[in-house]
Amino acid sequence: MTGKIFQYTTALAAAVLMFASCSDKDYEVPQPKNELQNDAIKRSIGPSLVGVRMEFAYAIALPASKGKLVSAQVEASIAGAPATYLEHRSFFTNGGGQDTGVVVANPSENKGNITSVTFTKDTMAATLRYYYVPGEEARGKEVSFKFTATASNGQTVSYDLGPFKVANMEMKLDIPVADAGARYISIADMAAYNQADAAANADKIDLVYLHRTTPSSFGHALVAPAADPQYLPGITLPAGANRNTKLMKVWQLRDQQLSRDQFGIFIDDLDFQKLDLGEGVNYTLGLAKDYGVWLETADGKYRAYVFVNSASNPNKTAVISIKRYTMK
Repeated sequence: MTGKIFQYTTALAAAVLMFASCSDKDYEVPQPKNELQNDAIKRSIGPSLVGVRMEFAYAIALPASKGKLVSAQVEASIAGAPATYLEHRSFFTNGGGQDTGVVVANPSENKGNITSVTFTKDTMAATLRYYYVPGEEARGKEVSFKFTATASNGQTVSYDLGPFKVANMEMKLDIPVADAGARYISIADMAAYNQADAAANADKIDLVYLHRTTPSSFGHALVAPAADPQYLPGITLPAGANRNTKLMKVWQLRDQQLSRDQFGIFIDDLDFQKLDLGEGVNYTLGLAKDYGVWLETADGKYRAYVFVNSASNPNKTAVISIKRYTMK
């Protein structure tokens, strides 16, 4: 029995120490007690977006002499999208530093705003991952979570997290553009169209992607349809494509959600609200990987940040990702 209690204490301590390493400096590690305990943290960082999952870790444990875990659930103040789930595996870090999951419960079920699992393994400690995907109902609102666990001895514990603000802005990742293909970009549709499709959506075209080797400074470019034709060499615009989008090029503003790299930089709603494009122009030249472009559409409805994930000079292609904020 002593060995089992030590196992319980070690498991809970390991879980909460992991939490402490990721939390604020004033976080205090809970002390193991002779009863059911729980703890939770939000693991994902950066703005919360509709359709982009938020990740949490939920640790629960009790002494082996007090029973075993029976169930766990998370109640969200706003029901998540169908992709919301609570892991039925308990995670620990192996000797190689890798997260390893062990099945301890049935796959979770969503009923309204509650996501729950029932334990199937005889276990007295577990760390579960919870993935909440904000739906459209949560846009621009705050969401909170109540984590709850029950044990076979009838004990119940709960842990509250939040509130967390869900941003108004939207995001679209990895849109391929090509000088000889999908070169016409619509911020309203968050999409790139080829010549034929652009003709059917001409009033939505905010940008034209192109690549030119002469002059050498031209390179990869994003240009408004209303720009001087010298910035659209060889381009025959679809009839009706005439928007005068304001643009401003920046370097090394590598939003982590767009770039998915190690830089802890995040563009949020407030950045779009405060954006000043008073000196913006309607063309940007010499773009390359990791460059970005702030923009405002001609009707003032949208502000956006376009990030260049990759660019190929030989192929005259690029991949872009977009964050967009609706102004009105």
